[in-house]
Amino acid sequence: MKTYSISDLASEFDITTRSIRFYEEKGLLKPERDGQTRIFSVSDRVKLKLILRGKRLGMSLVESRSIIEMYDPEHGNTEQLRQLIQKIRDKRTQLAQHLIDIESMKRDLHDAEEKCLEALAQTQPAKLLDSNAELSKKSG
Repeated sequence: MKTYSISDLASEFDITTRSIRFYEEKGLLKPERDGQTRIFSVSDRVKLKLILRGKRLGMSLVESRSIIEMYDPEHGNTEQLRQLIQKIRDKRTQLAQHLIDIESMKRDLHDAEEKCLEALAQTQPAKLLDSNAELSKKSG
């Protein structure tokens, strides 16, 4: 049976050994021990890969845990895959809403800036040209 050290996994997935120990502390990974040495199984490696994939997809550790707990390679992981597909779809919907919110915030910021510039022009018309030039340099 293939096994991995904590350094093997850290190197393979380009993460720190501290990150792996954190996932172990949270109960997501359960390596065997030989004294102080952690011995990770193929199953632990797959779970770590799923944790990192979930993180990349914006899933919380709780969400990742629910996916990992369904890991059942002997039965094709059907339920796990269905749940993951739903999480991906939910995350995509959430990100689409974030984009809408960001665009709205950008419009609001633009409008607020325009109003500030108009107010500034009314209070200090001579300095406006210099101020506009400075603002353009900074935001450009």
